[in-house]
Amino acid sequence: MRSLALINELLGQPPNASAHGFQIDHILEFCHWFMAALFVGWSVYFIYVLIRFRRGRHPQADHEGVRTGISTHLEFAVVLIEAVLLVGFAIPLWGKRVNEFPDTKDAILVHAVGQQFNWNFHLPGPDGKFGKRDADLVTNSNPLGLDPNDPAGKDDLVVLGELHVPVDRPVIIEVSSKDVIHNFDLPSMRIAQDAIPGSIIPMWFKPIKTGTYEVVCGQLCGLGHYGMKGTLVVDTPADYQAWLKERVELAGPQTAPAPTQRPPGEPPVGPTPGTVPPPGGGNLEKQGGPPDARPSPQATQSPHS
Repeated sequence: MRSLALINELLGQPPNASAHGFQIDHILEFCHWFMAALFVGWSVYFIYVLIRFRRGRHPQADHEGVRTGISTHLEFAVVLIEAVLLVGFAIPLWGKRVNEFPDTKDAILVHAVGQQFNWNFHLPGPDGKFGKRDADLVTNSNPLGLDPNDPAGKDDLVVLGELHVPVDRPVIIEVSSKDVIHNFDLPSMRIAQDAIPGSIIPMWFKPIKTGTYEVVCGQLCGLGHYGMKGTLVVDTPADYQAWLKERVELAGPQTAPAPTQRPPGEPPVGPTPGTVPPPGGGNLEKQGGPPDARPSPQATQSPHS
């Protein structure tokens, strides 16, 4: 079987690192070898036809065509094999992945939120509860819009680009998007799921090998699509606990800015000092600027008037 799987490696498929990935690999192996056999068979038949029905041997065309049913039988056999692959293997395997989820008590639950052009990972923290998220609260310092007034979100962890999970434990990832349609793709785990704005779609896998694996976006999502990559790190249980402890210590209590509070580093409301007011905005006080910021009539008069 190892020699049969060589065709997957030759086509650039990364080694499998999930519990269910071997089933997908077997289907891919059969499909690849089946298509290779079709390619060789039809190529031989094409060369045979070129030689058998060349003009020198048949100066006049035969308008009756094929007189046997061999070609019909061959085409029916190809369709039958493809139907068996689809109905007998692919659809049941897909149904098992989308309908038979592991118990959430034993699984690691993560929210993966895509945006142009990176992945944000939201973990529930030590209390095991996710905090509320609100799109109106999204800022540069609060990329997921965590509600600062929700006690459940005080210990939540938000990680950009790198997700750690323990080995030999089911991982349930709820995928969503902040802007356009993305695709959360884990090639080494043989799993992928579209990230659709306004929808939360779950997917799950069980990693069986420790290591570092690539997370890619499988949907063309804009000019920076090529760089929308992340990292999945499968740790031993001890290393995973150490990573969680480190993240909790680095994050501390979540202090997301309130809706009326300007995030750190952003300019105050109103015109920035030293800039030209926008067209039609002669009254700076209505735009949020201080009353004394308006030029006085004396200041606007010409020194020679």
